[in-house]
Amino acid sequence: MKLSEMVKPISYLKAHASEIVNGITGSRRTLVITQRGEAKAVLQDVTSYEQTQESLALLKILAISTSHCENGRFKPMKKAFSDIVTTIKKSV
Repeated sequence: MKLSEMVKPISYLKAHASEIVNGITGSRRTLVITQRGEAKAVLQDVTSYEQTQESLALLKILAISTSHCENGRFKPMKKAFSDIVTTIKKSV
């Protein structure tokens, strides 16, 4: 599908809502909705949205981890595993 086919005015959405939902669900394409010639909203299937949210969450975790490493807020792997084993032994 061409990019120009993935941009539709809000009037098209109003007139073809069911068709659009079926189309994006089947193709997993994202549709940009315009209002007065300006992009205003994005419509995508739930699976694509969930994948995007999961990717963003992983990127946030990576950014936090990088920040912690840069600021010296980490412990060596052996110490981390040792602490886990100690915690498990205490709880049993």
